[in-house]
Amino acid sequence: MIHEYIQAALNRAHYEMIDDEEPFYGEVRELPGVYASGITLEECRRNLADVVEGWLILSIKRDMQIPEIGGLTIDVRETV
Repeated sequence: MIHEYIQAALNRAHYEMIDDEEPFYGEVRELPGVYASGITLEECRRNLADVVEGWLILSIKRDMQIPEIGGLTIDVRETV
């Protein structure tokens, strides 16, 4: 279920070019603080997937509510 959630988040990600050493920037606006950059779009997308995964782990550890993304939810009480 976590893999599907990460893929759904990446499908909703917004990407843009920025003036930086890593010019590709991506963010998942529904997930606070989830953003990444990369030298290529693919690297940015891989980095963003790692950030989403870390955000999920931290949210689960802290028993924080995880927002629905693309019709998918993760309810910690159901998965434990």
